[in-house]
Amino acid sequence: MAEDCEELVFDTIEVAFFPRIRNELVELLGKCGLSIEEGVDTFVTCRFEGRLVGCAGLEANIVKCVAIDPLARGECISLKVVSEMIHVAHDLGHDHLFLYTRPNNISFFAGCGFYPIVEVPGLVTLMENTPIGIRSYSRSLARLRRDGATVGGIVINANPFTLGHRYLVEQAAAGCDVLHLFVVAEDASYFPYRDRFDLVREGVEGIPNLVLHPGSEYMISRATFSSYFFKEKNVVGDCFTAVDLLIFREHIAPALGITHRFVGTEPFCRTTNKYNADMKYWLQADLSGAPPVQVVEIERTEYGAVPISASEVRRLLAADDFDRIANLVPPTTLQLLATKYRTPRVSAA
Repeated sequence: MAEDCEELVFDTIEVAFFPRIRNELVELLGKCGLSIEEGVDTFVTCRFEGRLVGCAGLEANIVKCVAIDPLARGECISLKVVSEMIHVAHDLGHDHLFLYTRPNNISFFAGCGFYPIVEVPGLVTLMENTPIGIRSYSRSLARLRRDGATVGGIVINANPFTLGHRYLVEQAAAGCDVLHLFVVAEDASYFPYRDRFDLVREGVEGIPNLVLHPGSEYMISRATFSSYFFKEKNVVGDCFTAVDLLIFREHIAPALGITHRFVGTEPFCRTTNKYNADMKYWLQADLSGAPPVQVVEIERTEYGAVPISASEVRRLLAADDFDRIANLVPPTTLQLLATKYRTPRVSAA
């Protein structure tokens, strides 16, 4: 194996265009008990005398799939591979990076400038390349803290905002001294974040004891819960739900004094249903130094004996059925759908 890092050859590839190299990556990752994750499209590769000996993958600003050939460990390869990936990410415009690793590798990645955010014991650790990221976010939340005996939290995607969301917020707010409402910021939904946030802000108007927050990368994002955004393939990862929920329990809830997290029942989506079930374990069980957060499920409101859902609204939008949509959404949502998202009808010749 190489004793001199100058003998190592690095390259950056998009795996979709290099199937042969993708096969090499699959083999290398397999040796390390890993696999290529969906969404990881850019790789830094490291070769010695033509043989692939190291790699690191990038999904947006998340470093994943870091692997070094077992025969090459102990060399300088690991540090060089991660350093090369950091440079590549920077060139792509990503300065704030997240990284997934096994807990036993924390010390190595700490030496590369990464700091742990949360650990799922024995399974995975999420790290970031700044010592103040999650702490700064928590401090910004703490400035909006309002004390009370029951302080609630809700996180919604609102894709789009429906009367079901309004009902959930109303019911939760009625049982709280303060309710903190977060809107998922990740732009991986049919409706962009800017529109979703505006619809939520307008849709919850008049509900008392409510504090509306923008979303962040620390809450149901590609960094904390990427499988949420592949739900059409029913990809649900225990590690992803745990990471996201432990960040909420250990950082977000303490900053705001949140004692309860409210969620609507989920009869349709397997991923969201599992996320709701996982909440009860990761937020309530005796497994963290942070106080437990009580999970409260609220039965979905219905229209025509069918639970109201954003997915049904999207289906009706595709069918241009605005008469039925009007029964499921607030006027502000209906107006936006009609003016911005309605497909123009093509008249017959």
